[in-house]
Amino acid sequence: MTAKHQIAVTVKTRFLDEQSEPDRARFVFAYTIRIENQGQVPAQLMSRHWVITDELGKVQEVHGEGVVGEQPHLHPGESFEYTSGAVLETALGTMRGSYQMQADDGLQFDADIAPFTLCVPRTLH
Repeated sequence: MTAKHQIAVTVKTRFLDEQSEPDRARFVFAYTIRIENQGQVPAQLMSRHWVITDELGKVQEVHGEGVVGEQPHLHPGESFEYTSGAVLETALGTMRGSYQMQADDGLQFDADIAPFTLCVPRTLH
């Protein structure tokens, strides 16, 4: 990926206490993602790949088209924000992944999503 093709991804997470059932090993998290085209060429998000790992090392992989039913097309300086969720069997986990992008100049590239933590409040010290 060159400076012409630069996608920034930022993540905010929160624990959804009202949807979780800790006594049944069900911990629900929401994450809000902002995708910003910081490059010089318009690009469209075509698909996603997530790797979700819980505290016990159980790994879930998710592949799919777009995000929340959309395939946003971002011109330089534009951004797209959405909220989705994940369900873990433990109070702590991580997610990482990538978006597969198609630039208007024909280049296909991955926009990496750095690992982030899903954590019930007061779980980490």
